[in-house]
Amino acid sequence: MMIELQNVSKSFTLHNQGSAVIPVMEGATLSVKPGECVGLVGASGAGKSTLMRLIYGNYLAASGSILVGGTDVAQAEPREILELRRKTLGYVSQFLRVVPRVPALDVVAEPLLSVGTPIEEAREKAAQLLTGLNIPDRLWSLSPTTFSGGEQQRVNIARGFAYDYPALLLDEPTASLDAQNRATVLGLIEGAKARGAAIVGIFHDEAAREQVCDRFVDVSGFTPRAAA
Repeated sequence: MMIELQNVSKSFTLHNQGSAVIPVMEGATLSVKPGECVGLVGASGAGKSTLMRLIYGNYLAASGSILVGGTDVAQAEPREILELRRKTLGYVSQFLRVVPRVPALDVVAEPLLSVGTPIEEAREKAAQLLTGLNIPDRLWSLSPTTFSGGEQQRVNIARGFAYDYPALLLDEPTASLDAQNRATVLGLIEGAKARGAAIVGIFHDEAAREQVCDRFVDVSGFTPRAAA
């Protein structure tokens, strides 16, 4: 398996409320093989985003194991997490976070540059993705921090698919897209599956979810009994 979770739990400590401990996830178990897309489902607040952040290493699991390409994210050192994100695990979030004043073309090319791709080759791949996602070339030299919300989302998607990550996390990748860009993104997801990427995604777009997901996991089943 490329992504495998076993008995993962997570709690939050409210330091401003007497250090109260709030359990939010218990016994989370999930496996995703290469070329498979697993959709996370469940009511709002059930823990879909929490599970994604645990896999990416933004949240530290209280217990259990989170194996991504052989690295246990729950136990890994920060440098190991950074290396995992550089070469193995990509994440398309709903929000673009970039260094101001970096041109959009280089924002998209950066994942390729970080693994040693020659700059012209990286920029060519970035240009192809930006073109496919209908970002006008007159904007490529500008910082995406100046773009509209929809344009930023498409830059974020282009960046997430620039490098062929063996594992991908997708958080609402088709949200608010028009029909043409939505079709392009679904094509990118299907292409990633075809080359063997293991994908975990959150899709509120039901038709998109049905098109690209091979199966679904209801995260409501990981709600702690005391909180249920």
